Amino acid sequence: MNKRIKISMIMLMGFLAVTSCGKKETAPTDEQTEANESTGEGETPAVSNVLVIEGNDQMQFNETELHAVAGKPITLTLKHVGQTPKEAMGHNLVILQEGTDEAAFATKAMAAKDTDYIPASEKASIVAHTKLLGGGEEDTIEFTIDKKGTYNFLCTFPGHYAMMKGVLIVE
Repeated sequence: MNKRIKISMIMLMGFLAVTSCGKKETAPTDEQTEANESTGEGETPAVSNVLVIEGNDQMQFNETELHAVAGKPITLTLKHVGQTPKEAMGHNLVILQEGTDEAAFATKAMAAKDTDYIPASEKASIVAHTKLLGGGEEDTIEFTIDKKGTYNFLCTFPGHYAMMKGVLIVE
């Protein structure tokens, strides 16, 4: 790794450390989210194939577990509810095939700046992904998963994988 990249990474990590401290940011919304709302204590979450997840400037998804029904189209919307531009705090959501090594995938993704941190060499490991978003942006994707299982998802922007990940449980 050359000196310029090391300095850039150190500056990015410092920026992220400073901006991740403090009050958790949430965006007010009048919309009702259909994704993963529990029907009562001790009950399993309601399953809907319309999913909405938010990422913020504190490198957090508001959900770490999503549920969907196998064999039916899934509509997933990622909303970046922060204010920071994508060059400094971009978010995407990448759903991986079962059995994919998340850490190895995230490492390859960090080097894929030209393709918005989606490594072309790992296309077979990806079920679906959103585009890279900056503050105030959103992206909706549609895909179908036929096989029941647990599919990991993550943000591949450099440094985000450690905090921005979860699972999509397809039932």
